[in-house]
Amino acid sequence: MPILRVDEIRDMTSEERMTRITEFRTELLRLKTMIEAGGTVENPARISELRKTIAQILTIESEQRLGIVEERARRREDR
Repeated sequence: MPILRVDEIRDMTSEERMTRITEFRTELLRLKTMIEAGGTVENPARISELRKTIAQILTIESEQRLGIVEERARRREDR
């Protein structure tokens, strides 16, 4: 199950996205530190979920900054 859905990310403001990225990066760092220290992580799949979610947020942020979102919406309407 994804941490955040793409439509939820798109509905956020830029500040909310940056706040969430900071939270996710902090959690990712904590999990990686636990593993490096020789500990076990309760849910190892959480690491890949966090990495994927961070990448999705950054991608959507870039799309909106470059105006790519409008192009995709127009293509969908043409179908």
